[in-house]
Amino acid sequence: MTETSIRTRFAPSPTGMFHVGGARSALFNWAMAQQSPGGRMVLRVEDTDEARNKPEWTDGIVRAMSWLGIHTDDPAFEGPYFQSDYAGKHRETAEELHAKGRAYYCDCSGEQVQARRDNPNLGYDGFCRDRGLEPGPGRALRFRVPEGGPTVVEDRIRGRVEFDHASIEDFVIVRSNGSPLFVLANVVDDVEMDITHVVRGEEHLSNTPKQQLLWEALGLRAPVWAHLPVIVNEQRKKLSKRRDKVALESYQEEGYLPEAMVNYLMLLGWAPGDDREIMPWTQMVPLFDIADVNSSSAFFDEKKLRAFNGDYIRSLELADFIERCEPWLTAGEAPWPAENFDREVFARVAPLAQSRVAVLADIVPNVDFLFLDEPETDDKSWKKAMKPGIGVPMLEAALERFSDEGLSWDTDTLKAVTEEAGAGLGLKLGKAQAPVRVAVTGRTVGLPLFESLELLGRERTVARVVAALEKARAEEAAEAASET
Repeated sequence: MTETSIRTRFAPSPTGMFHVGGARSALFNWAMAQQSPGGRMVLRVEDTDEARNKPEWTDGIVRAMSWLGIHTDDPAFEGPYFQSDYAGKHRETAEELHAKGRAYYCDCSGEQVQARRDNPNLGYDGFCRDRGLEPGPGRALRFRVPEGGPTVVEDRIRGRVEFDHASIEDFVIVRSNGSPLFVLANVVDDVEMDITHVVRGEEHLSNTPKQQLLWEALGLRAPVWAHLPVIVNEQRKKLSKRRDKVALESYQEEGYLPEAMVNYLMLLGWAPGDDREIMPWTQMVPLFDIADVNSSSAFFDEKKLRAFNGDYIRSLELADFIERCEPWLTAGEAPWPAENFDREVFARVAPLAQSRVAVLADIVPNVDFLFLDEPETDDKSWKKAMKPGIGVPMLEAALERFSDEGLSWDTDTLKAVTEEAGAGLGLKLGKAQAPVRVAVTGRTVGLPLFESLELLGRERTVARVVAALEKARAEEAAEAASET
């Protein structure tokens, strides 16, 4: 590693699913690390909250990052490291700060602090600053904030940000039970890991002056700070896991491609220029500059992400598309019996489906009619297609032609005879094919009808038209009976 090598870090807490905001932070850090000769991104798991941390969440973080293309075996990757492994160093640094006079012990309870202040908005009043207390039960260690002057944070995204020391209380760095707080542990870990750039969410900006003061108190130069803009929903409210779909795993399960997700997340606050949006990772990395990130909030537009994904799906090689669809077609969640799935049939229909799906999960409703014993008929589609005077006569006319054993069963012929049958009823092809489509596929929209009929075959097509015709006739008879 050269002296100028960038060392970034991504430091999530393993307390839940992988948030898309965290994914963006990881990607921005990863891009910076890959730009620098000998650069590294450190994965540091903030696992000190034993009540909330679970090992499976850590595994989920690694899997999610790998899905995004951040692999643990990449030379630019380090970790995962665990904050809990550095607990001894956290305590040692706290003792160093106390020995230097930069921190002092305090035995004030929360009630005592509250009782001494007139303004509830004010923080700790420094009561124990000069009492010279030694470590002891019930005593917390507080950092001695310098009097006078501000702490200036030079943020690569937000510019110069000043924090008046009068607004920063002497903050606790070690609890009365002896456990170091996040603000101290975070700095110590960054020091130990030689972190040069801290790129993280806007919500951490308020912690930054305290951390910078700790760096300075240790006689060290603080890293480069960069606080990313908050990600908001369409109501311009911060994305919330209680209200919004924020788990990266949810998008993965729906069939979003990792390359589309990476591309979209990189554009949340940054743009490569020249109005370009669709761009592979390898092209984005050399263009990325953290200083070009906008400080304004970034709108997570799921509709736009879906459109991105559709573009990426359409650009896949056909064989790649078929392979990526496999989990949705053969997993236990597929709505058809496993033995019904025919890979050769799917390979033939795949080119038709590839241009019509926005996420890979869409493949199932597009092709299920080929592998189900009977189509899953949508009631709304059925009523729309089987209108009185259209549904029954059109199915009768289509059945007569489809049942002709001498009819060539190919796309062009099927289209021609359906158009002919409709013309005999005064229907244009668009209206004529609707009852046939619903009878065969269960829906009014889907893949091109006549290619679908060719793939389904004469026998299954005729059987479905017969079943639909019987149902439509029965409904008409019931309707007539109810009117008499």
